[in-house]
Amino acid sequence: MTDQISPAPASGPLPMGRVNWTGLKTLYLREVRRFIKVYTQTLVAPLVTTLLFLAVFALALGGDHRTVGEIPFMTFLAPGLVMMAIAQNAFANTSSSIMISKIQGNIVDSLMAPLNAHELVFGFAVGGMTRGLCVAGVVWAAMAVVVGLGLHNLFFVLYHAAMGALMLSLLGLAGGIWADKFDHIAAVTNFVITPLSFLSGTFYSVQNLPQGAQVAAHFNPFFYMIDGIRYGFIGHADGNLWAGVAVMAAINLGLWGLCTWMFKTGYKLKA
Repeated sequence: MTDQISPAPASGPLPMGRVNWTGLKTLYLREVRRFIKVYTQTLVAPLVTTLLFLAVFALALGGDHRTVGEIPFMTFLAPGLVMMAIAQNAFANTSSSIMISKIQGNIVDSLMAPLNAHELVFGFAVGGMTRGLCVAGVVWAAMAVVVGLGLHNLFFVLYHAAMGALMLSLLGLAGGIWADKFDHIAAVTNFVITPLSFLSGTFYSVQNLPQGAQVAAHFNPFFYMIDGIRYGFIGHADGNLWAGVAVMAAINLGLWGLCTWMFKTGYKLKA
């Protein structure tokens, strides 16, 4: 009796479903391992920098002897410093990842992977967001010891920490794709990120500004990040909290759409 040989399976791509979960997980883990391998630079350094900011303001302004309204100044300042640490590190993670890949020429490895534009944006952006939130956790733990930072509303802390980290991660992703060299990224940091951070009400209450300056502050998206997370920690807000929730969501949707368009069209990614 002759043995029957089953036919070879048809060649072709492996079925993956609507979402390539394996590829998405691989890209995300690659982005997370990038910053964990150099944790002294990506986690410890932001902690030291933030504590130095706190120490300088405590020495220069008299610490808790100065108040903002009835709130001790150091307690008022601490949530804003946590948010600034989130923003700077989320932006740095995605912008450096894309720029290094472009300069070294291995960006093609990500573009040729079986990942669509939304999956690429998700992998890069959530990787940067994770770094921002890890930094936030480290900085908050130190602040809780030094300042006695409490917790007023968990929802606003988690929402604004996550949405703020995502916003800066997406901005870093768009900036990294747009930039041709690291000088362009430095320009975005120096002329966009830093001014918006310092003019967001981190170091002062917006309510103490002249009327025109208060109106201008409400056009700064960083104001809503700082105001929301400050309310979550200490229960003080200078603006409409739910307007801030909506603004953060709208900005992230817009940035997500921009980054998706960049990957779909290959803007400054394909020769």
